[in-house]
Amino acid sequence: MFSRIIVLVGIITLFSLNTIVTAADTASAPVLKKDDRIVFLGDSITAGGSKPDGYITLIKNSINAAYKDLCIETINSGISGNKVPNLQARLEKDVLSKKPTIVFIYIGINDVWHWKKDKDGILVGGTPTDKYEAGLKEIIGKIKDAGARVILCTATVIGEKNDGTNERDKMLEEYCDISRKVALETKTEMVDLRKVFIDYLKTNNKENNSKGVLTRDTVHLNPQGNKVVAEEMLKVLGVKLVEIPVQPVQTAK
Repeated sequence: MFSRIIVLVGIITLFSLNTIVTAADTASAPVLKKDDRIVFLGDSITAGGSKPDGYITLIKNSINAAYKDLCIETINSGISGNKVPNLQARLEKDVLSKKPTIVFIYIGINDVWHWKKDKDGILVGGTPTDKYEAGLKEIIGKIKDAGARVILCTATVIGEKNDGTNERDKMLEEYCDISRKVALETKTEMVDLRKVFIDYLKTNNKENNSKGVLTRDTVHLNPQGNKVVAEEMLKVLGVKLVEIPVQPVQTAK
């Protein structure tokens, strides 16, 4: 009887986790409201999201096409090189002071990527797993306390090989599992970008290249990578992606 109870609890836990991780696939996303302010908090991937083909630009254009009268504002709060502790340090200045109603947190690459061995062979520079978890919980808690809706995203890739042979695959998956756990424990919506990217690469990276399918350099998004991220984020906003052709830059003759 006791073993059956354990199995039942395990099934319920897995079901709950799966419900959160696949939230982006549901059709019951909360409706956007007039004067919503959407903040995108992250690192250089987010910082680049406001370029003409960046994912924040794609999201902004899609929202404006669907809800042109709602005057919804998008705010880019991405800074190159940032890790979770950096987000904690600037949360008030770059997020809470903007009075957001929705906040996307897209972080985790540098927390893993920055781990390097020093001259004594000791790993330094990244974010320890306990600080990564505690930091995410603090950030989410403060944003929710301010009355905003939070959507946590898993990190994407450090290398695009689809067979698990990228150097940081194992560690990156460990950190993404922490993000999933935090989403579950804090009852926070999640967009599992890591899973989406892995599934996409298994289908579309037949040559097992390390870059060029969704990223331009193994990490930073190329146009297709930006499109995939935008599509997944838009799902939790209940909006379909609208692609507006990027106008070529006119050069003086």
